[in-house]
Amino acid sequence: MFTTRLISGIILVVLALLIVGAGGSILFAVNGAISMVGLFELYRVLKIEKTPLAVIGYLACAAYYGLIWFDGHEYVTLMAIAVLMCLMSFYVFTFPKYKTEEVTAAFFGVFYVAVMLSYLYQVRQMPGGLYLVWLIFFSSWGCDTCAYCAGKLFGKHKMTPILSPKKTIEGAIGGMAGSAVLGYVYAMLLEHRMLELNNPCMACALACAVAALISQIGDLAASAIKRNHQVKDYGHLIPGHGGILDRFDSMIFTAPAIYLVITLVR
Repeated sequence: MFTTRLISGIILVVLALLIVGAGGSILFAVNGAISMVGLFELYRVLKIEKTPLAVIGYLACAAYYGLIWFDGHEYVTLMAIAVLMCLMSFYVFTFPKYKTEEVTAAFFGVFYVAVMLSYLYQVRQMPGGLYLVWLIFFSSWGCDTCAYCAGKLFGKHKMTPILSPKKTIEGAIGGMAGSAVLGYVYAMLLEHRMLELNNPCMACALACAVAALISQIGDLAASAIKRNHQVKDYGHLIPGHGGILDRFDSMIFTAPAIYLVITLVR
């Protein structure tokens, strides 16, 4: 199991370097595909993946990425309203076939997976995005490693004893600190290329620290959904890691967090 997980992890890192480094239409297509698969995995856990409600969600995901590709960000709110209207209309005209919880789950999934994960592509498209986009990985995958090490060495106080008994407050702090250091060192090495930021080292350190904190919430949120529905993994697409949402659960939160912090400090 460890060997399978290690090999899959190495392959994921190599693919991330190639695809994210390339950016453009390649990253857009992969980001959109990952979002669609992740949305399907979430709907499957929620037991609505083959319903017309899910179809509306899949179409909304495709429409949203269409808006992103054609730079129609100002229409996202209108799209959200249209999706909600469609879901509620279907709910009304098929009543009582579907429950309110299923309708809200379909709407929630579009934003939880498709919209939030799209910020991986959107950070890459920012000025200087070729360098800034890697902060997403430092604050998600890097945080996981730093939090694990800090928790093993210093962990005493449980953070969420029922939801995730092994996670500790010390581990969470270690994850934030480790991510901040990674961001600072990374910016120090590439400071001359981050001309869009006034103080790249501090900006990247702050962005990674904030995103690392939020990434742990994202990880726990994904675990909570699985616990509520008594499933171990979202899928089996990635050997040793589970599904898309099992591997990208924290990145769903770190991608928009990095975009937000960089936008504010710029």
